[in-house]
Amino acid sequence: MSEQPAPADTARQQLEPAAADAVRAYAAKTRENADQLAVVLEDIATNGLPPVDNCTPWEELRETHLARLTRQRPAVA
Repeated sequence: MSEQPAPADTARQQLEPAAADAVRAYAAKTRENADQLAVVLEDIATNGLPPVDNCTPWEELRETHLARLTRQRPAVA
């Protein structure tokens, strides 16, 4: 995506206020997540990788995330 605005001759469809608010909220959450990731990467760059004993195996993280997704989604009949 470009940081530049659309050309003036291009008509843009305006969003409903509720939809615009939802897009802004999504953008804020995405920005927050990116900032958190940047902090972790900066820490790794400064201090190196953490010891393996202090890390959670990816399989455990995956299962936790899948369980969270399952709780959020209603069961399919």
